Amino acid sequence: MTIEARKPKDYASAQEVRWCPGCGNYSIIKAVQKVLADADARPEDTVFISGIGCSSRFPYYMETYGFHTIHGRAAAVATGVKLARPELDVWVVSGDGDSLAIGGNHLLHLLRRNADLTYLLLNNEIYGLTKGQASPTSRLGTHTPSSPFGTVDMPVNPAQFALGAGGRFIARAVDTGMPLLVATLNRARDFVGTGFVEVLQNCLVFNDGVFANVEDKTSAKESLLILEHGQPMVFGADRERGLRLDPARLELEVVEIGRNGVTEADILIHDETNRTQAWLLAGCAPPSFPLPAGVLYAAPDRSFMQRQMAIEAAPERVRERLAAAMRSGPTWTI
Repeated sequence: MTIEARKPKDYASAQEVRWCPGCGNYSIIKAVQKVLADADARPEDTVFISGIGCSSRFPYYMETYGFHTIHGRAAAVATGVKLARPELDVWVVSGDGDSLAIGGNHLLHLLRRNADLTYLLLNNEIYGLTKGQASPTSRLGTHTPSSPFGTVDMPVNPAQFALGAGGRFIARAVDTGMPLLVATLNRARDFVGTGFVEVLQNCLVFNDGVFANVEDKTSAKESLLILEHGQPMVFGADRERGLRLDPARLELEVVEIGRNGVTEADILIHDETNRTQAWLLAGCAPPSFPLPAGVLYAAPDRSFMQRQMAIEAAPERVRERLAAAMRSGPTWTI
């Protein structure tokens, strides 16, 4: 008997989806369901873990296992799930506030440990669930109920935060760019270690249009740089512009191919294994630069789970010494 392949709808639960009409979360969950269907993932082996926020309703809408945890703690809970059940496909879905405010400490340690799971940071640069307060990623001067005269805090750059924390896979996508979003999520899911993806999404109620220049198909041609490993970093409607490295200042600059003697040979080639290049790219943003999207950095290393299993597989004498050390001194039983 032939078993019919799973479809994206097979991963959608019967729960009523309660996001605002037009929210970027709708396209993101469709992309995730397509990724799972393409991989023919077993729902019973898949887990979605979230914290608090609009994005954190994700587990309710997935026909998989899920856990809606507490504010900022999704990364810690997900690490525990993966350690206890390393065979499971574990995803974390969190927002910019949940991940980078109260959850910043937990995200940092998840990234440096390189836990083997996929982390989606849905960034709308605002607190949506609690009615539009400024978040850690809100741009300088953003007017919100919590910053009526404009924010004075410098925003956190999620990609640079992840790189600084020691992340081994850092990527970025946009909610409206379905082909790139699906491709990026596939790469993150297949990565052995923490696959960290920042997804830019629109909050049409409290921060509408904040990413309009990269979400609109016409303006995106001029404002979005799609990264491809081993390919020159060119953009524009006619691919007439590109990024060049200024060797004297070690900074990126936008140049126009065919002007002032600039040729395609001058354009920087994307190397996703180069952490320094990834850092420079992560800092690029309109209007001075295009916004780089795709895989910024991918440099596999042993995951947290692989290192943990190596300890568990250590010779008996090593485990005996470890057990003795843990039980040395005063101990008690509860």
